[in-house]
Amino acid sequence: MEQSALAAGEAAGDAWQTIRADPQIQYAPVTLPDAPPQPDWLSRVFEFLAELFAPAARFITANWSVIWPVLATMAGLLVLYWAYRTLAPSLLRNRRAAHGDGEQWLPDAADALALLEDADRLAAQGRYAEATHLLLIRSVGQISAIRPDLIEPSSTAREIASLSALPDAARSAFAAIAVRVEQSLFALRRLSAEDWLAAREAYAQFALSAERRLAT
Repeated sequence: MEQSALAAGEAAGDAWQTIRADPQIQYAPVTLPDAPPQPDWLSRVFEFLAELFAPAARFITANWSVIWPVLATMAGLLVLYWAYRTLAPSLLRNRRAAHGDGEQWLPDAADALALLEDADRLAAQGRYAEATHLLLIRSVGQISAIRPDLIEPSSTAREIASLSALPDAARSAFAAIAVRVEQSLFALRRLSAEDWLAAREAYAQFALSAERRLAT
């Protein structure tokens, strides 16, 4: 057993010596060649730049305690300017709409009167659902004319009535009309004269002045 182990060890040593003697296998450390020298023209460019910016670098280093607050203030002002240009228009528009800037939402008085006259003719024939639906359709058109970006083709009456961009008066008037139209179309409820008068009054209160409401 010991002779077999000894023979195996000698065979392994001979194999290692054979491999170690193979000139195609590199065992010695490889010495890397030196990096090529930097071109003279590039060295001169770096030296020129160093000389050119040396006074500025010395000035910045000597006055960094003063320059740093100035740079930080300028960066802060740039961020505030960007935020103002990005956010202020939409915030101002929503604020005006939400806090009673309702004049911009008023339809033209002549258009409002013409709409009421058309709807009154339908109501006079007992076609209260059609008259109320006409108020809804024209109201959507008037909102789109004032703010084309608010209403999508897929917007429902309920979604339009809940738009936060609308002032409270416009939202209440539209909701009073929309809920009756939904009841007529989806609940298949026959609208009454009282339904029509409630929708008409809601529209007239918002769209017309008190004097014009009395005239109608």
